[in-house]
Amino acid sequence: MKKRIVIKVGTHVINDEEKLCVSRFEKLIQFLSLAMEKYEVILVSSGAVATGFSKIKLDKKIVSDKQALAAIGQPYLMQYYNEFLHKYGKFGAQILLVSDDFDSRKRTQAARDAINTLLKNGILPIINENDSTVVEEIMFGDNDQLSAYVTHFFDAELLVILSDINGYYDADPKEDKNAKLILHADKIDESRLYQNINTGSKFSTGGIVTKLKAADFLLKNGRSMFLANGFDLSDAKNFVLEGKHIGGTLFAPKKS
Repeated sequence: MKKRIVIKVGTHVINDEEKLCVSRFEKLIQFLSLAMEKYEVILVSSGAVATGFSKIKLDKKIVSDKQALAAIGQPYLMQYYNEFLHKYGKFGAQILLVSDDFDSRKRTQAARDAINTLLKNGILPIINENDSTVVEEIMFGDNDQLSAYVTHFFDAELLVILSDINGYYDADPKEDKNAKLILHADKIDESRLYQNINTGSKFSTGGIVTKLKAADFLLKNGRSMFLANGFDLSDAKNFVLEGKHIGGTLFAPKKS
């Protein structure tokens, strides 16, 4: 039986501000296709708002405009995924969730059943937050924490976050040239969970803090997370496809 993993891709990885980055997107799809041969793969994908903005220029700072951008962008994003997946004999299915879906056992089980059926039939579940209708009180606000919940509640062993950074450092590498990449971590320093958020794109909603919160949630629930660069997938390929940990950061519970 195949192991189950979740792969999360950030907006900045697949978009160059106002348009899809075709070269990176194609490399991502190739990686996903290879991973699907080895694992049951669930994808959590950002990018709907940025994709919508490529079609119509609305102000994403206005809630209704952002909701409209998500509504416009989500079907185009799914179209792009399936166009590229088709080249590898694969296809994906859209699932939109909100945090409330994890607060109700009945709704969580319904989503789990749908995902299990898709995976059983070799289909890639592509999950995003339902930004078009979600209200602030029940929104995740970023797909890093959504992907952590997906990993835990939908029975995956590992979350792989593909981002615009190489991993978790002992200091901010943008400010400290001597910052060192941490290859393994079994806990998160509490103070690191409340830093100021810096994102690599005007469409991104995360940053290192949301990734650390995702890792912290999974560690506390006995699950693992791998953080690696999504612009250059070599570390992710080495780890996910070859079982070699050369770069990137593995957050894994301490073995007893």
